[in-house]
Amino acid sequence: MLEPGRAVIDAAAARGFRLIERVELDGLGIGYARFATPRGMAIKRALRALQGLAGGREVSTDPLYFASGGAIAPAVPAGAIVQAGAAGRIGIIDGGVPPGTAWVAAQQGFAAGAPRPNDHAAAIASLLTGGHGVRASAPGAQLHVADIYGTDPAGGNAAALGQAIAWMVREKVPVVVVSLAGPPNPLLARVIAAARRLGTVVVAAVGNDGPAAPPAYPASYPQAIAVTGVDARGRVLIEAGRALKLDYAAPGADLLAVDAHGRVQRVRGTSYAAPFVAARLSALLDGGGIDAAVRKLDGEARGMRKGSESRQYGRGL
Repeated sequence: MLEPGRAVIDAAAARGFRLIERVELDGLGIGYARFATPRGMAIKRALRALQGLAGGREVSTDPLYFASGGAIAPAVPAGAIVQAGAAGRIGIIDGGVPPGTAWVAAQQGFAAGAPRPNDHAAAIASLLTGGHGVRASAPGAQLHVADIYGTDPAGGNAAALGQAIAWMVREKVPVVVVSLAGPPNPLLARVIAAARRLGTVVVAAVGNDGPAAPPAYPASYPQAIAVTGVDARGRVLIEAGRALKLDYAAPGADLLAVDAHGRVQRVRGTSYAAPFVAARLSALLDGGGIDAAVRKLDGEARGMRKGSESRQYGRGL
């Protein structure tokens, strides 16, 4: 529930809802409360009950968000050529990365047992800053890693994702890779909008549930940068999901990345396209702000006529 007062929380408790946490996201001006549903109460009934108590405040479930990368297979000598970025701050919201991962400036946990090394997060980090022979797309970038999974079976929820974005804003990280996908959520919508106003943009993958899947979030939020993946021939991945709008395409197959054990592996999925867009966006910031960097990135994106958009490639590759 967004912005609940004490009276609302007490009324919910009287109806059997246990308060899990009440959070104020410092710097964003957004507060919320999480409740556990009374035992035996169906989720739809619980939502109706809280909505009746909320006095017009937004109430929703706390959905989970999942990695947008496909299976990791043994390495083969293949790889896409990607223009390198430049040093800057880039965030990753995912699982954790191993100690000693190249160019990690800070790592913070937002779930039980976090930070905990995760193959998917390690691969994203390696595509940004390299290591073990993998080429960096953002050489020298300072990585800020937020683990929203840890060992928690309910890890990857919207509340943890919102807290991680708020941390990125406080740390003044301008570009954040979120290679995760799930359903819409009112808290997440408000957090991403507030972050963009404060100078932090989320670069999000569209997921791997195919073109007939529901629109993926957070990629579908207007303030996020939505990214799909292509193979080495420039063909959109057949498993690529969709968003309400699409900004760019980038390599998402025929790539090498490093797992949490330091092994070089072949990876595939829209997850692995997002860091390349984040790397270029970070390189183009130059003190001019996110909107100016996006305009420069539009000028670099190729394969589309100027000012045009495509359902397959967004504003370009």
